[in-house]
Amino acid sequence: VQLQASGGGLVQAGGSLRLSCAASGRTSSSDAMGWFRQAPGKEREFVAAISWSGGSIYYADSVKGRFTISRDNAKNTVYLRMNSLKPEDTAVYYCAARGPLYSSSYDRRGAYDYWGQGTLVTVSS
Repeated sequence: VQLQASGGGLVQAGGSLRLSCAASGRTSSSDAMGWFRQAPGKEREFVAAISWSGGSIYYADSVKGRFTISRDNAKNTVYLRMNSLKPEDTAVYYCAARGPLYSSSYDRRGAYDYWGQGTLVTVSS
């Protein structure tokens, strides 16, 4: 599975961006998708995850109410809509794919099998 993330850029605080992640290769109808981010000098952290059906969605507390994850399975693409952006949201954002999504591991990096190359989001104050 290959993942291609896009949509990052420079935005002012309070602004919005939408990230996209297109999957190709041996995709499966059970694949869950997730977004993680890594700020300079920090570890990669979980942002959001969505099951293949979209029936299960999880968010990190830091983005709840501001970010929305969604997917279009016909296009093999997952999206991350980011509103009310803050300078602390500045990071490289990575999409990731895995098998079925479980409530016990949705936020664990090691539970994801495939990773995209990342797209940089910079939020200026």
